[in-house]
Amino acid sequence: MSLTQIQASHLCLFCANRLSTKIAAGYTIRWVCACHATPLVDISLFRWHCVSVATNTRNALTYPHEARFFLAPESALQRQYEALRAYFVEERPSPEVARRFSYSPGAFRVLCHQFRHDAAKRATFFQVPKHGPQHAPVRDRVRQRAVALRKRNLSIYDIQRELAAAGQTISLNALAVLMREEGFARLPRRRDDERPPTLKPEAAAVANVRALDLAPREFRTRVGGLFLFVPLMRQLDLAQIARQAHLPGSKLVPAEQALRSLLALKLIGQERKSHVMDLVFDQGIALFAGLNVVPKRSYLAAYSSGLDHQTDLRLMKIWFDHVQRAGLPRGDSFDLDFHTVPAHTQEEPLEKHYVSSRSRSQQGILVFLVRDATQRVLCYANAGLTKREQPDEILRFVEFWKGRTGRLPAELVFDSQLTTYAHLHQLNQQGIHFLTLRRRSKKMLGEIWSRPLSAWRRITLPALTRTFRTPKVLDERIHLPGYEGSLRQVTVIELGHEEPTVVLTNNLRLSCPALVTRYAHRMLIENGISEAIQFFHLDALSSMVGLKVDFDLQITLMASSLYRLMAARIGREYERAQAKKIFRNLLEVSARVRVEAHEVIITLDKRAHNPYLVASGLTQQPTPMPWLNGKKLVIAFA
Repeated sequence: MSLTQIQASHLCLFCANRLSTKIAAGYTIRWVCACHATPLVDISLFRWHCVSVATNTRNALTYPHEARFFLAPESALQRQYEALRAYFVEERPSPEVARRFSYSPGAFRVLCHQFRHDAAKRATFFQVPKHGPQHAPVRDRVRQRAVALRKRNLSIYDIQRELAAAGQTISLNALAVLMREEGFARLPRRRDDERPPTLKPEAAAVANVRALDLAPREFRTRVGGLFLFVPLMRQLDLAQIARQAHLPGSKLVPAEQALRSLLALKLIGQERKSHVMDLVFDQGIALFAGLNVVPKRSYLAAYSSGLDHQTDLRLMKIWFDHVQRAGLPRGDSFDLDFHTVPAHTQEEPLEKHYVSSRSRSQQGILVFLVRDATQRVLCYANAGLTKREQPDEILRFVEFWKGRTGRLPAELVFDSQLTTYAHLHQLNQQGIHFLTLRRRSKKMLGEIWSRPLSAWRRITLPALTRTFRTPKVLDERIHLPGYEGSLRQVTVIELGHEEPTVVLTNNLRLSCPALVTRYAHRMLIENGISEAIQFFHLDALSSMVGLKVDFDLQITLMASSLYRLMAARIGREYERAQAKKIFRNLLEVSARVRVEAHEVIITLDKRAHNPYLVASGLTQQPTPMPWLNGKKLVIAFA
């Protein structure tokens, strides 16, 4: 490395002072002041610094912050400009400029040639902004007329309608800009008599049972399939159910009519109570409810606020007895599970529970559901449970079932976190068989995998459609804290899961294939919960108050029972169909309604699935309707 003294007007590479010394390191030339040109400068550090400056323009130590923007350009276009300026203005040698800005000598010569002979290349460095049009043709066409209309105290919405009637279209945003350009402020809120005459929403009548018109008339309805539940509910007296459950009512909307309105919305899969406004002018659903019009959302939202938790439970018990007499059989094996209705609110003091659809814990209302595994119908529900009450709910269901049927449930199947080992012992003392999973710990997994191969036994599952039909099982007896006596533990591997499945039961006689198959059927309760969410819209609530969730849950239970009765009545392919499938294929049909002196004739429109309804026998005989002064319902097909 050689050092050469010269006088120049440059900035120091290290301290930004005026330079007096030039240091040459190979082909790299850099300027330093006299204090940094002494032998005290670390030559190896200086060599690294020179090479870094020549090859890396992003090095923060190369130049001061203010000068780095010009001396170490980051964008390609600015780098070209600084390189050409150093060559043409500062008259630096071409090889030196190429090295300084990381160009090869040939590439820099091509860049200089393009700059000399290509005017478009020179024009790319400084773009002159192009201004848009200084006039607005759309606004200018309507400006004079719009100003005249505004002087008549019309809003931009009124002005838009007036211009559209005259064949001139313009957006609301353009009209707002035009008004600002002309110096008009926003209009104050006007009274109704100050507004121009326009089409306004028609106010529906107030729900009033005394205003129900049963005079001969004819109309069309979108919910004609809803009347197929009338012959199905021949043995269900909703007036008596409402009276025994002490449901509130009024002179305008008695308890029976209120219950019919809420049940009708569930049966047609109406998502929210606020969506009832779509049906306030449908005379069909009002006739089903026994009112002149269906109650509006304000009434339906406030109705359940007058019900306490005990009323909801009483309604469930009474409905259980009546629907059983109507023909819904009861099984002995049940699937149990918890579900969290998420609450999107910070006002309610709710606990956090696990929401499976979101794989996280959040504020919500814990709901306990029991599904009859034999009849595939929800038969018990309770909402508003706390974490402290969660383990005891299984015993409350046992007490409920014994009180309604006079016998204990034969078999309960549930998940590992539903209750505790002490509650399992109480079930065993009552002679109730149960199947549940055991939570796997690292210690338990280590013990399972340490068992010899001779301890495992291969079984064959009866389901022909299963992919893994021949798993291995380890059947043994264990003791658990809180449970007096021994439990049967069946560990299953090669069932399609990475980890073994550990099943606990007190049923010592059930074979391993039957036990594994029965617990696999427990997953069908997820279908029942899914049906309650997707069709009955259990999660789509108009309020997060726990009482409203509880009452909505009981109406869901009633609708689920009616759809199971409907599936059994239709039979064939629909015997095990879900409510959503039955409604879409069979009951979502419009109809013509003719009210006569002694009959109400429902003529369903043509549909491909109507033969199923004909074969069900629901339309063979007229059905009396006491809530319509005893008129008989006649269902016909177009």
